[in-house]
Amino acid sequence: MMFRDKVVLIVGASSGMGRGVALHLAAEGATIVATARREAKLQSLAAEILLQGGQCAIHPADARDAAAAAVVVAATIAQFGRVDLLLMNVGGAPDLDLRTIGAGEVIGYMRSNYDVCVHYLFPVLRQMMRQRDGLIAHTNSLAGLMGVPLQGPYSAAKGAMRLLMDTCRIEFADHGIRFVSIYPGFVATERTRAHDMPSPFEISERQGVAHIVRALRRERRDYRFPAVTSWLVRLATILPRPVVTMLLRRRLRTARR
Repeated sequence: MMFRDKVVLIVGASSGMGRGVALHLAAEGATIVATARREAKLQSLAAEILLQGGQCAIHPADARDAAAAAVVVAATIAQFGRVDLLLMNVGGAPDLDLRTIGAGEVIGYMRSNYDVCVHYLFPVLRQMMRQRDGLIAHTNSLAGLMGVPLQGPYSAAKGAMRLLMDTCRIEFADHGIRFVSIYPGFVATERTRAHDMPSPFEISERQGVAHIVRALRRERRDYRFPAVTSWLVRLATILPRPVVTMLLRRRLRTARR
């Protein structure tokens, strides 16, 4: 995808990699529609984009509210007539020990990592079907490819979103809609710094933004980074399950010391 003159809706644009991608794509000539809960952060983003000569519309909204998400999409279409790219950069979770939490907390993290994407995905899909064109991208996680200790609800939600995107690729292929699933490892964002979690092979936020922009530009079906963590996950999928379980149990014991 070339970003100039494209209408780009970014969910989770107020901080972290979402904000960084918004600034980068605006600099390349895209019209940015930014949404997140924190209005002051969105206003700061819009001011910076306008200062660099770009165009940005903001819509404060809680992605956990399906009606609010639909309003954001409708307002975008009313103002710009189309959505060329949807980037769903929402979700996250701190360390979660399944032995100490309950069903409500698990479901809550499913809402904050799965529902928040579905609420935007389907209103945008309806518009892209009318356009017969569009690119939908989701910032998933390498944790969505396997069950990770202390990340169980997060891994489950990201895994569910991975499977939904895979199905969308098949069912919407005849409508000119493409899908990109982005799988970061550990990235030093504001959110990850707030939690005391082991972060092996962590990369900077700037590097994370560069990877996401590259994934969008190339329209890669599945884009995983950084390379070391990605290959470790690949290795875990081909090793015998008892070996992987033993290694993950060792990681759990180390993390809890």
